[in-house]
Amino acid sequence: MNKILVANRGEIALRIMRTAKKMGIKTVAVYSEADVNMPFVKFADEAFLIGPAPSAQSYLLANKIIEVAKLSGADAIHPGYGFLSENASFSNLCKENGIIFIGPTAYSIETMGSKIAAKQAATKFGVPMVPGTDKPILSIAEAHEIASKTGFPLLIKASAGGGGKGMRLVNNESELEEQLNSAKSEALNSFSDDSVFIEKYVGSPKHIEIQVLADTHGNCVYLFERECSIQRRHQKLVEEAPSSCLTPEVRKAMGESAVNVAKACDYHGAGTVEFLVDDDLNFYFLEMNTRLQVEHCVTEMITDIDLVEQQIQVARGEKLSFTQADLKIKGHAIELRICAEDPLNNFMPDTGSLTVYKRPTGEHVRVDDGYDEGMDIPIYYDPMIGKLVAWGEDRKKAIANLTQAIKDFRINGIETTLPFGIWAINHEAFVAGKFDTHFIANYFKPELLLNFSEEEKQMAAIMATSIFVAEQNIAEPLKPLPSNWKMRKNLR
Repeated sequence: MNKILVANRGEIALRIMRTAKKMGIKTVAVYSEADVNMPFVKFADEAFLIGPAPSAQSYLLANKIIEVAKLSGADAIHPGYGFLSENASFSNLCKENGIIFIGPTAYSIETMGSKIAAKQAATKFGVPMVPGTDKPILSIAEAHEIASKTGFPLLIKASAGGGGKGMRLVNNESELEEQLNSAKSEALNSFSDDSVFIEKYVGSPKHIEIQVLADTHGNCVYLFERECSIQRRHQKLVEEAPSSCLTPEVRKAMGESAVNVAKACDYHGAGTVEFLVDDDLNFYFLEMNTRLQVEHCVTEMITDIDLVEQQIQVARGEKLSFTQADLKIKGHAIELRICAEDPLNNFMPDTGSLTVYKRPTGEHVRVDDGYDEGMDIPIYYDPMIGKLVAWGEDRKKAIANLTQAIKDFRINGIETTLPFGIWAINHEAFVAGKFDTHFIANYFKPELLLNFSEEEKQMAAIMATSIFVAEQNIAEPLKPLPSNWKMRKNLR
């Protein structure tokens, strides 16, 4: 493998290219008109314009990307995450054109891409499931029958869904028909598939996922867990590894279940198996993401394993160079997604120019981003600017290191999730590790950030006053001292 085309943009494109460069592999960037000046375009060995800003006219053009791969002589394509990363047809298209797809097979993607098919496959390996159905609901009568067995509240979920689309919470029987029709309609509009299923609603779950890695020789390991419970709109904002609540026994059981899910779809490469975990540490299979995750950085920081490098080696046909017994957890890592969103306005996306953009530095601080100072944040793509990660010998130290890194990060020109991040990781529920997916709903109010910011302003004012007073004391005029200048001049 001598040259990789990265079929993505922003921070993940740059992150993949850095590992490829470390491995001595050349890279090819594809970019839209909106991204012509992006750092990933400049970092690549070659770059090709593939269309206008909207992703449907650029980053989602599978045939165009294959054309560029052939033109540039790329051996392989890395899809990153989002866009075409979980598109089975694109995986097949690469294979048909003699190009290595750095990811799983189309079969694995298809099996795990359907939540219903994924549940059916995982059930055969004894993976714990949330009570409910593993087949599409065909009628309202059937929905009522299943609801009578699972009880209320329950969730209606789109089989092809993600990001909370096609999902409805039903609190009682009178809501069932309306919410079922609403979920099916949204699923059809979002995924061109109105298949939905029913699950028992787990009231206060933690969202914990297991990183798996498998080669094409039958070897599969789990690289421990990531806690991803702090979310808005069913999308993650803060992730950490390891979780603060799992016991070694539960960690092992979840890891082995995740490996079984991977085996259920003949998986190879890096993937993530997601679980819901209740107060009693019972865990239930949620879904599998057949790609690299946004939050893979925290796993890398507690294992010292480069997951992109592993993806490339597996795609080359190499065996994993380590076993499960070789893997150990080293310290603790926490990540904040830095998004161009306004926490004071329901985390609505914000656009503008990065008039000031100064990254924090430090021995245990990592910034994966895709922008530079002075650049505009486009409206066409996900609002994530980058990820800020901090490591510590233990969780308390990781929180302290990330807190300082957030304080040191300077972004002006747009609203970001930085203020929310510093508030969230220092909240007593987070510090105690006693939180779940309702963290924002239970604890966050926009005015808390205003109060939090006011406290910081007061502290800054106190510090500034102290410095001013100290400087005034130092700045008193010195008494005249005799000069030896003439004497030294005469000695020359």
